[in-house]
Amino acid sequence: MTERLLQFIWQFQYFNKSNLATADGEPVQVINPGIFNSNQGPDFLNARLTIGAAAWAGTVELHLKCSDWNRHRHHEDGNYTNVILHVVWENNGCQNNISVLELKDRVAKLLLERYEELMHSTSFIPCEKNIVEVRDITWNSWKERLLAERLLRKSAVAVTLLKQNNY
Repeated sequence: MTERLLQFIWQFQYFNKSNLATADGEPVQVINPGIFNSNQGPDFLNARLTIGAAAWAGTVELHLKCSDWNRHRHHEDGNYTNVILHVVWENNGCQNNISVLELKDRVAKLLLERYEELMHSTSFIPCEKNIVEVRDITWNSWKERLLAERLLRKSAVAVTLLKQNNY
């Protein structure tokens, strides 16, 4: 598991959300996971959650282990004062006043296996062997869309040339 994979899982909500609860047993409902933050500060901005009976809006921080919060010294950084949920892969019992959500047992093993398979592939295109799994209708629709996009791109060049030369 990597922190980037955990961020991907949170961003696209690729985990079991049934009976979701914090480490303290408070029910959690994810209304909006937030927007991925590629800058300094918490991982996700503008998240909306319900924890217990309270509706929350703020930031979400992710770590592989709960103890990484203190190891990264977030408790001393003002950028982390609006964190409403600390999402972790493994809750190893950190002590802070932020609700903790552990995802380790909520992510499908197949997703993790596929990730490992793709990351350790020696092929130029890691997923090339999976092309046989794509249904014909999806494959044909994709090719038709590529054709339409190419036609639009080429016709835009022609229209630009016509305008430049007064038609």
